[in-house]
Amino acid sequence: MKRFKHYQVLIAIVFYLLISPSVNAQENSVAIDTKKAAEKLDWLDCPDFMPEGCAITILNGDPAKGNFDILYKVPANSSIAKHWHTSPERMILLTGELTVTYDGENPTVLTAGTYAYGPAKKPHVAKCGDKGPCTLFIAFEDPMDAVEVKK
Repeated sequence: MKRFKHYQVLIAIVFYLLISPSVNAQENSVAIDTKKAAEKLDWLDCPDFMPEGCAITILNGDPAKGNFDILYKVPANSSIAKHWHTSPERMILLTGELTVTYDGENPTVLTAGTYAYGPAKKPHVAKCGDKGPCTLFIAFEDPMDAVEVKK
């Protein structure tokens, strides 16, 4: 039998806590099979400065009000332009390999199952590698925005 390392259990707990709606968020629970999400959920286009093929789907909550969750996907070998969000973001990479670089920090490589936290208003870039499309679960606290940083 395969033994789980403590960090895998921690990731599973964090993921569960992130996708479990709070009491104030809504009255009904939500369960979504993210493996079937591409087939069942409505995908929306990303802002124009994001790579071609980028899409998001809302899992829970209202992006105009805050306290909401999305799936964000980009094709393999895509570069995500420098941008920032008003809200902090809590992320778990579900598929692919994503290198994220926040201003003033070293690049971080996320692999499937990796949790990451992005501070509010901190500019960052990302690159989805060649190991398939990158799909991220992202939880936001504040209303949705993505502000491009022009050079």
